[in-house]
Amino acid sequence: MIFSENRCTLFRIMLEEPDMAFRRGRDPGRRWRLSAKLLIVSSVATVIGFSAICASVMLDMRRGEEELARRTLENLASGIDADISRNIELYDLSLRAVASNLEMPEIRNVSKELRQLILFDHAASAKHLGAIQVFDAAGNLSIDAASLDPRPENRSDEEYFTVHRDHPDTGLFISRPMLHRGAYAIVLSRRVIGEDGRFLGVVVGSIRFSYFHDLFGRLNLAPGDTITVLRSDRTIIMRTPFDLDIIGKNLTEQLAWTSEDLKSGGAFAGKGPVDDTPRLYVRRDSSGPLYVVVGKPIEAVLNLWRTEAIRIGGIMAALVLFVISTALVLAREIGRRAEAEDRLEEMATTDALTGLKNRRKIDSEIELEWRRAARQGQTIALLMIDADHFKTYNDTFGHQAGDQVLVGIAICISDAVRRAGDCAARFGGEEFAVLLPGVTALAAFNIAEAIRLKVEQWCDGELITTVSVGVASMRPLPGQQWSDLLQAADKALYAAKANGRNQSVLASVPKIALVA
Repeated sequence: MIFSENRCTLFRIMLEEPDMAFRRGRDPGRRWRLSAKLLIVSSVATVIGFSAICASVMLDMRRGEEELARRTLENLASGIDADISRNIELYDLSLRAVASNLEMPEIRNVSKELRQLILFDHAASAKHLGAIQVFDAAGNLSIDAASLDPRPENRSDEEYFTVHRDHPDTGLFISRPMLHRGAYAIVLSRRVIGEDGRFLGVVVGSIRFSYFHDLFGRLNLAPGDTITVLRSDRTIIMRTPFDLDIIGKNLTEQLAWTSEDLKSGGAFAGKGPVDDTPRLYVRRDSSGPLYVVVGKPIEAVLNLWRTEAIRIGGIMAALVLFVISTALVLAREIGRRAEAEDRLEEMATTDALTGLKNRRKIDSEIELEWRRAARQGQTIALLMIDADHFKTYNDTFGHQAGDQVLVGIAICISDAVRRAGDCAARFGGEEFAVLLPGVTALAAFNIAEAIRLKVEQWCDGELITTVSVGVASMRPLPGQQWSDLLQAADKALYAAKANGRNQSVLASVPKIALVA
């Protein structure tokens, strides 16, 4: 048989292009093995796990910094409150003593010098404390610790006088910050009563702002730190940084800031009532007439934590980048190795000349499909195909022409066998086999005829190359082996050759029937 030039050219193309139709099922793209996927998944899980641990540690560090700052501010507020409370208590004792002595009837009959000595000998005195004064029931200055003959003065309209006059149960009263005797101060006052309970006036003293400035000045405060001293009605008595516009302001007027925001002995983080700087505020739990609130900017509280967070975050980012990069590199290498193994496996199971599977591959496929058919109760068919008079053709036209004939037959087989589960193989020499799982005898015979006719149509010239096909289809039964199917197909092939070749013969099991 002589092939046309165009057909021979096509055969050569098929030999040079291994990815043609008869090599269906091969995936030319990268295929990742399970190990590569597990490597990537485990690397991602490791990164997520370490990130979660790092985030948890960083949150704990942040809470630790906040707790440390809160305790530090509590200690600071406690110290300031103790100093202020002690001075107010000492000064209040002096006011009590003066008020108590004024209740004695004899005090009115002694000289001014002796009266001064009796009233003010044990009175508290310091550079930041104002002189104690006594105002009578009409608000007129009657006694002044700083002078035997005080200048006439009436304070009946002052808050510290009217409170005691109108509210007999008022104890120690601390006024709003005010200008008192030429200096900004807070005025402390107590009610003076007679033996019959009558209102006799008030005794007053003052603590100048210089006391608070001196007290706060001894502290090593960071920029942005605040100390606020408030009256029980939330009136600001003193604040550092000092701002005269804020002093005396009552926070009750701030609708956005309530007493619930900062309870006694509690802490609050956020914007305060005075400015918009977010701070951590701590209020000292005090039972006195004044209480202290200390604030520190949240940015300053978290400054050290933020530095550590950036450092640890940078290290974690580098570690994550390293782990992911290493995982990707290793996964790529595993993928390359998988590709190489796939190529080696394909080379080991593929016929180099025709591109069909080889004898080893189809033997394993027959065994596998036979077991599956036995489990599922399905049929399995096998075609055995042999080139007619191939040895004569090979001796006449040479081995290269014979190879082209085998490639042509392989193309015809691949053209007719299109299902993904089918397996076409070169069984040996000029013999081919086609495994057809789940195919009935009649369907298998039709496929065999399609292959035979395609081969016949591919040939031209005086000598014609044809194929003979043996067809066998079985439903595996207990006691049968896949070799029975192979033997039946092989016997059908020999029957086709004995009947004159270029025909398909269907074997019956167990008795072979010839069908042409």
